[in-house]
Amino acid sequence: MPGKLAPGLKYLFDDVPESGSLKEIAPGVQWLRMPLPMALDHINLYLLEDDDGWWIIDTGIAIGPTQKIWEQIFETALGDKPVKAVLSTHYHPDHTGMAGWLCEHWQVPFYMTQAEYLSGLAFSRMQSEHFSWNSANYLKQAGYSEPQIERARKRFGGFGDYIKPMPTAYRRLVDGSNLTISGRRWRVVVGSGHCPEHACLYNETLNILISGDQVIPRITSNVSVMAGEPEANPLKDWLASHERFLDILPEDALVLPAHNAPFHGLHTRLRHLIEHHEEHLLALEEACVDSAPTAMELLPVLFKRELDDSQVGLALGECIAHLNYLHQRGQLARELNAGGQHTYRSIDDTLHLRLRRHRAEIDDQPILQV
Repeated sequence: MPGKLAPGLKYLFDDVPESGSLKEIAPGVQWLRMPLPMALDHINLYLLEDDDGWWIIDTGIAIGPTQKIWEQIFETALGDKPVKAVLSTHYHPDHTGMAGWLCEHWQVPFYMTQAEYLSGLAFSRMQSEHFSWNSANYLKQAGYSEPQIERARKRFGGFGDYIKPMPTAYRRLVDGSNLTISGRRWRVVVGSGHCPEHACLYNETLNILISGDQVIPRITSNVSVMAGEPEANPLKDWLASHERFLDILPEDALVLPAHNAPFHGLHTRLRHLIEHHEEHLLALEEACVDSAPTAMELLPVLFKRELDDSQVGLALGECIAHLNYLHQRGQLARELNAGGQHTYRSIDDTLHLRLRRHRAEIDDQPILQV
C-alpha cells in the first residue's frame, strides 16, 4: 500500500509495483520503482515509449542493486526497442546517479536544465578538501559548536559516492519548450526551491504531470540554504513556483511523483504545501518574540522529532531557508552576537494580528474523527 493521503488527494492505484518491475500508467507510460538505501526507501522512475525507442525519466542512485535492475529491465521489459534518451528532472543523486552510465551504455543524449546539469557536475566532483572557511563560517553563524563543525567537515563531500560520472554533454531543457514523444507533446514546466531549475513534464492529451520532487503527495521536499550561497532565498522561489503551478496546470491532472505514488488532487496538494510553509514561517516569527535564538536553537520549532547528525544538516538548511525568507521580507531582524552566531528577533508589528487570525482559523476547522 502506498500510504494514507490527506483529504482531497487520491492514489491512482491501491498498490505499488515491486522493485524493478514496470506498471503501466497509460499507453506508452510505464512506472518503475527503484530501491534507495535510506529512510525514504524508494524512487519512482518513468519510461515513455517513443516510436523508435524509450525515454528514461530519472535514473536511480548509483549504489546498491540499481545497475543490476536496469540490466534486467533491458533484457526483459523493453521489447525490441532500445533506450533512445535519458532525462533527469534535477541533479540530486537519486535522479541522476545512473545518468552517465545509462547514456554511455546506450550512447544516447542526456536532457536536463542548464542549472541542474552544472550543479550536478559541481557537486559530483566535490571532495572533503572543498570544505572551506566559508563552510565552517556558515555553520558557526547558524549555531554549530566547534565539535559539530569538525564532524561536518569529516562527512563533507560524499555526493560523488552516489552518482556515476555525469554525462559529458547534455541537451538543454527550457521552461515552456516541448518534447515530442510518440506523437505527444510533453511541455517542460520548471519549478524552483528544492533545487535551482527542476524540470517537470506535462502532457495535455493524457493530462499527466511528471512532477519529480516538485510535487509529492505525502512528504515535503527539502528546501534548503547551503554554505555555497548563504543568503539564498529558495523558499521564495518554492512558494512562487507552487503559485505558478496553480495558475498553469489543471486541477484534475494525474501527478506522477518521484516518491510515494501517482495521485490525483494537484491543486489541493499545492495549497497544502504552501500552507505548510506559511505555518512554519509564522511559528518561527512567534519563537523570536521574547528571545533572540540561533538557527540551531530554532530547529525544534520546525522539527518535533529528535534529529541525528545525518539529519541535522538538511534540517538546518531548511530552517535557514525560512529565516532568510523572513529576514529579507523585513519580518525578522538578524544580528551577529559576540560568539559569531546569527540571532533572530521578530520586528513585524502585525505579527500579533496574524497569530490571532491563524488561531481563529484553526478553531473554526471541523474536528476529524480518526
